[in-house]
Amino acid sequence: MAHELIPYALFLPLLGFLINGMFGRRLKSEALIGGIGSATVGIGFLIAGWTFVEMLSLAPEERTFIVPVIDWITAGNLSVNISYQADQLSILMMLIVTGVGFLIHIYSIGYMHGDPGIGRFFAYLNLFIFAMLNLILADNFLLMFLGWEGVGLCSYLLIGFWYDRKFEKGTTGDAAKKAFIVNRIGDFGFLIAMFLIFMTFGSLSFQAVFAQASAFPAGSVVITWITIALFLGATGKSAQIPLFVWLPDAMAGPTPVSALIHAATMVTAGIYMIARCSVLFALAPTTMMIVAVVGAATAFFAATIGLVQNDIKKVLAYSTVSQLGYMFLALGVGAFTAGLFHLMTHAFFKALLFLGSGSVIHAMHEEQDIQNMGGLRKYMPITSFTFIIGTIAISGIPPLSGFFSKDEILWKTFSGGHIGLWIIGAVAAVLTAFYMTRLTILTFHGEKRWGEGKHPHESPKTMTYPLIVLAILSVIGGAVGWPAALGGNNALEHWLEPILERANNEMHLIAPGHDPMEYALMAFSVGIAVAGMFLGYTMYLKKKEMPAKLATSWPRLYRTLLNKWYVDQIYEASVVSPIQVGSEKVLWKGVDVGVIDWTVNAIARLFGFISKYARMAQTGVPETYVFVFIVGVVTIIGFLALK
Repeated sequence: MAHELIPYALFLPLLGFLINGMFGRRLKSEALIGGIGSATVGIGFLIAGWTFVEMLSLAPEERTFIVPVIDWITAGNLSVNISYQADQLSILMMLIVTGVGFLIHIYSIGYMHGDPGIGRFFAYLNLFIFAMLNLILADNFLLMFLGWEGVGLCSYLLIGFWYDRKFEKGTTGDAAKKAFIVNRIGDFGFLIAMFLIFMTFGSLSFQAVFAQASAFPAGSVVITWITIALFLGATGKSAQIPLFVWLPDAMAGPTPVSALIHAATMVTAGIYMIARCSVLFALAPTTMMIVAVVGAATAFFAATIGLVQNDIKKVLAYSTVSQLGYMFLALGVGAFTAGLFHLMTHAFFKALLFLGSGSVIHAMHEEQDIQNMGGLRKYMPITSFTFIIGTIAISGIPPLSGFFSKDEILWKTFSGGHIGLWIIGAVAAVLTAFYMTRLTILTFHGEKRWGEGKHPHESPKTMTYPLIVLAILSVIGGAVGWPAALGGNNALEHWLEPILERANNEMHLIAPGHDPMEYALMAFSVGIAVAGMFLGYTMYLKKKEMPAKLATSWPRLYRTLLNKWYVDQIYEASVVSPIQVGSEKVLWKGVDVGVIDWTVNAIARLFGFISKYARMAQTGVPETYVFVFIVGVVTIIGFLALK
């Protein structure tokens, strides 16, 4: 049976990590190194596809498989195995992770050509895929947490891959440490949630926990705290307010890493975890509202920052933060399928956009400032065309994939009665269409703005073929969620229904119908997306003086957005500096030096003082020793005689 091969899909990338990690320097062929790394992921995709086909032949209630590997931990009442759960949700995620991950591996063969650390790079990529597959296929919270920490480690290794290079705020190592430390804050929440889950349910197995959860009433205090702690973990991995600050700095790594983190792995972990725990979240309406509000706020907040950024990868980074906000908005209003649908379509067009930006950077000799580009369309026709497709998809223009998933999120938000959140989401949609059009025009259209030393050219086929495949997926990917309002049957919703049924029942969600308002809002969302794109087209291609005039007219707002709302500076002043000063003045100079070192040194001085006078008895003169001996004997005899 295909599902029995699931463990091999995980351990093949681990094998690729070991081979390239240990022997990468000895393997002289870049094609061999890249081939090993890519093949291990590609075989995993084939296994996922075969398992998917197997599931199609079974009844919906028979599509969950538990594949045990080994007994792992047994301590008292705690029993945890390494075993993997293949069901409709995990297979969907596995297809995305291995499919998009495989294309990124192929792309990396061309992008990393000539890099002396290419073996180490592919080893890290393979380890990343292994960790992510552990996260999405685990059948218990502890094994999921192992993958959760694994992707955090791999992000640190890959963001700081070029550790000898400078970055905007220091070195790439500084950006890697920032990602690692910020994620540890979220991971603390995940740990607290696991402790509470075990205390409450006596197990960490998904099946055992979710089966018992239905006995708890909606609004249960313990369930609320468990879900809040889980959501804290999700804000770290999936870069939501207040823990989003690491993701833009993650651009310090090679561009394929950015695509892998932003599209297929890492940032999708929080979305998947909440969807997997949908039964728990459906029982915590307070947490659901927090998730929705934070998601909407993040979507708007990040979109405003993306309006004025000039680094091609930074624009896409804030776009990712914003789109993740949309996914959390969907989860928070109970539209779990819509959130996962947008996760899938976003994986296609965001991987396309990041790899397209890497193609531009590769052609422009590491130039990333879009103000120094322009006119690249005729030099890079494939990259330009596919990038435009990605822009149209993320802007929500039909019939591309982004339209269907984004429109479903907005409709579910509106129909659920969350009008204020819908307005925020709609405004974020306009901003997205605008800044993505700005990015595309400044990069590929208009007059060239680069120096004479630049000679842009189209990227090699190993880089353009993945772009073409992702562009096709960005066009047709929305078909799996084609809504009933447009004559479809939303196959994705039916596919995930058995997994999300209990959560939908807890939230008393009703089956979708044909509401005239849905058509009106659909037309409205398309209209505002077109308006945003038209405004970007007008400002940056037809009336190029407008951006400078607006920046001059609104200097304070422009500086605020350019400096990302000064969030990093606020964190530096309110968190980082006090901790640093407190560590130096109190912990180091006060406790370490003033107490611990003083105590150790005082004990040493005390024994030095004692030994200074004690050693005076050791003169080294034999006559003195004989005299002392005789005095001692006489004293003892005298004492005995008197007694």
